[in-house]
Amino acid sequence: MPKVEFKSLDELRNKTGQEIAVGDWLTVTQEQINLFAQATGDFQWIHLDEKRAAVESPYGTTIAHGFLTLSLIPRIMGDTLKLPPAKMTVNYGLNKVRFAAPVPAGKRVRPHLTLLGIEDVTGGVQFRWKVLIEVEGNDKPACIAETLSRHYT
Repeated sequence: MPKVEFKSLDELRNKTGQEIAVGDWLTVTQEQINLFAQATGDFQWIHLDEKRAAVESPYGTTIAHGFLTLSLIPRIMGDTLKLPPAKMTVNYGLNKVRFAAPVPAGKRVRPHLTLLGIEDVTGGVQFRWKVLIEVEGNDKPACIAETLSRHYT
């Protein structure tokens, strides 16, 4: 799917309050989960032990770390949106995050992006986004986050 492109901040401001993009599907692999565990030191069996998870986990398989799901947001936003040119864009923080459902290993996820606001800051603007991460075939989203990013022009 091609990126949703915005040529100006004014064009984007006119979309405030609207869902402006649904991204492509991305498979969350066991290898990604394993690498995330190594990077963070979170080695809980529900993420890594496929045999035990098949027997003991209510999900019947291993699941991605919630923070792995959250960490996909910059990638999936970059894959989904083309914003007006900037010198740099930085993640500024989060206002709220909920992990409403697990992401089983091997499942596909995709973002739904809603622009909640654009605020002028020194040197650029701050975006506030609602990012809902859908899990293919699941009624509940895996993650709902309100993110903040700064776009310096």
